[in-house]
Amino acid sequence: MRSVHHQSDQGSGRAAGGQFDPDRRQRFEEIYAIVYEPLQRYLRRRASFDDADEVLDDVLLVLWQRLPSVPAADCLPWCYGVARKALANRRRSNARRQRLVERLGTQPVQLPIVDVGLDDYPALASAFRQLAESDREVLRLWAWEGLEPREIATVLGTSPNAISLRLTKARKKLTRLLDRQNPDDAGHKELEDTGEHQS
Repeated sequence: MRSVHHQSDQGSGRAAGGQFDPDRRQRFEEIYAIVYEPLQRYLRRRASFDDADEVLDDVLLVLWQRLPSVPAADCLPWCYGVARKALANRRRSNARRQRLVERLGTQPVQLPIVDVGLDDYPALASAFRQLAESDREVLRLWAWEGLEPREIATVLGTSPNAISLRLTKARKKLTRLLDRQNPDDAGHKELEDTGEHQS
């Protein structure tokens, strides 16, 4: 069993005057003993072991923070509900990262759910850093934030047509830089067009 270190500013388990509340900790450990293994099985049936353990940590933190509202008779179903939401959040985050790599790179990459950055993809990171900051920013807004050219235009205070042109040029520059690093893959398909070019 894991040691329990799930405390926060919202639910530190300390009573008035900074005294630690042993009753709170005891109740947490009693519930922990009931839910830990079932939750672990629940999550490992739905995600990789590493991802399941990360989500489990999130669930235990929520359990500690919201301990007074956990129903005594149905603590496990309550925790399953928290786990389901936490897992959905992690999957959405993973999907955003997957789209980022597919849009900025040239080949789909299966990403772990845990947080990753471009440094996990050295060729892409190197190519991206060689772009001008204006090109990097328009690509960030398009790939990281999932914005369309008309939305990026609002952010940057320019026209959708200008953004469409900038985005097309930035994607082509990035593709050329990647080709230079991977000559065997030269001639691959350009980064997908958004299809939103306004005149």
